Amino acid sequence: MNERYDVVVIGGGAAGLNGALMLARSRRSVLVVDAGEPRNAPAHGVHGLLGREGMAPAELLARGRDEVRSYGGDLATGSVVAVTHDGRGFVVTLADGRSVLGRRLLVTTGLVDELPTVTGLAERWGRDVLHCPYCHGWEVRDQAIGVLAGSARSVHQALLFRQLSDDVVYFTHDSQTSPEERIELTARGIGVVDGVVAAVETVDDLLTGVRLADGTLVARQALAVSTRMVARADFLAGVGLRAVEHPSGAGVHLPVDALGRTEVPGIWAAGNAADPFAQVGAAAAAGAFAGAQINADLVQEDTRAAVQALGAQVEPAPVG
Repeated sequence: MNERYDVVVIGGGAAGLNGALMLARSRRSVLVVDAGEPRNAPAHGVHGLLGREGMAPAELLARGRDEVRSYGGDLATGSVVAVTHDGRGFVVTLADGRSVLGRRLLVTTGLVDELPTVTGLAERWGRDVLHCPYCHGWEVRDQAIGVLAGSARSVHQALLFRQLSDDVVYFTHDSQTSPEERIELTARGIGVVDGVVAAVETVDDLLTGVRLADGTLVARQALAVSTRMVARADFLAGVGLRAVEHPSGAGVHLPVDALGRTEVPGIWAAGNAADPFAQVGAAAAAGAFAGAQINADLVQEDTRAAVQALGAQVEPAPVG
């Protein structure tokens, strides 16, 4: 870490690394600070990403870090605990006491998935407890799939997983299912199981069933859940930037405009911190786009400064 950078990227996932890559290739001084807690760490592979289908998440990030370094970008391991503005730029403070100054910030810290409180669920997360049919659906095709109700998206989630298997069961858990939703589920051949889900059970490290509070065991090989997705953004409170409820009701995020800018001038956000539903490819693309916009913004600032420095040294060109 140097003392000052053109851009500090907070978060070293696909969005952050791709943003840093664009900036480093534009000969910007850039630092990526990463806590090493990727959302998709439990997953066996990245899916839906052209040219990298099935690649282990850790390998994808390792390649990205090498690419950023190859263009002169810096990387640091650590958790950012605070961001403030001191007039020169943004002061980024890490948990170990280190600090660095950035003219601009790109926030790509991703999000935390808050899981339903069901015994054994968290231990299976990213393996046979899933949330995204596009990320993991092919891997559980034709299996006995359960869908745990928990949000307004749950019925839609069940209908999506029905595309992948003829054996899908919808657990109402502690939620209400409307008559119209039950008709949709029934019409698609999705069984509905009422009652609170108490636990998921395994044998030989494989999910084998869903246990209801009344003791009933429903055999399942995979379970889909809707998580509450919470952007990692608490460290931005010092500059007046806070995550807000996403319009979908799926959690909280950092709103950005069409150019990736947050409401605080000089701070951009990309990836799951801004878009909870972005897959790896979309997050990487958003990071690259934000990086290009940040570089353009810095070019404008540098040009204004150069013109001001030139000042009266240049006579205005005659008119006519």
